[in-house]
Amino acid sequence: MVTSSKKLTPPVTVVAAFFGFLVSTVSVLVSAGLLLGAREELANALRTSDTQMTEEQLDQAVTVAQAFAVGVAVLVAFFYLWLAFKLKAGRNWARVVLTVVTLLQVASLFTTQGNSLWSYGSCAIAVVALVLSYLPASNEYIAAVKHTR
Repeated sequence: MVTSSKKLTPPVTVVAAFFGFLVSTVSVLVSAGLLLGAREELANALRTSDTQMTEEQLDQAVTVAQAFAVGVAVLVAFFYLWLAFKLKAGRNWARVVLTVVTLLQVASLFTTQGNSLWSYGSCAIAVVALVLSYLPASNEYIAAVKHTR
């Protein structure tokens, strides 16, 4: 079996998609940071939901909710980042997984309330990156990478 030592360079479309997914990843981390700053809003939301919690229980519930949300956001960001690097390396399976994740992100915008302009912007960037990853130059690069392995 002959292997090729030729290093393929990703086209502009794949590089742009890569950076789009990086920006989307950063937005997930910024959102997590914004959540940490919304402690009082979370506490007020719990207070008005007619719970029978003491202030100490309320404080603990807010802390747990913030920690869980930030932990999930960090895991999602690392997963997204890993997929973006795999896409840049020409892995079609990463493009497929990014497609599913981006479609879930779009569905989330339409099925949840209270989305911010930040959420819509992040999703729009991911959709543009996804489209770039399926343009003809991207398809040719991914096919070429597949044939050199």
